[in-house]
Amino acid sequence: MSGRQRLFDDLAGVAGGAISALAGLREEAEAVARARVEAAIRRFDLVRRDELDAALALAANARAGQEAAEARLAALEARVAALEGSAAAACRTAT
Repeated sequence: MSGRQRLFDDLAGVAGGAISALAGLREEAEAVARARVEAAIRRFDLVRRDELDAALALAANARAGQEAAEARLAALEARVAALEGSAAAACRTAT
């Protein structure tokens, strides 16, 4: 029985070594695949999702600023028009 037990222990050791070697190969294959995908992205001049999200956030902030500036400009134009109307009415009553 001790011979058989030793055989099973040896087989378990070989299987454990094979599993760890396969895990290492898997990690290496993932790293190679990741590197190739990133190289393809650079070659095709594509952007990563986080870079796109940052650009979209920047554009949204710029749009909000533009809309606020447009609203302020409209209010100022209305105020100028009201002042010009008041000045014209004052000139007509003065003459």
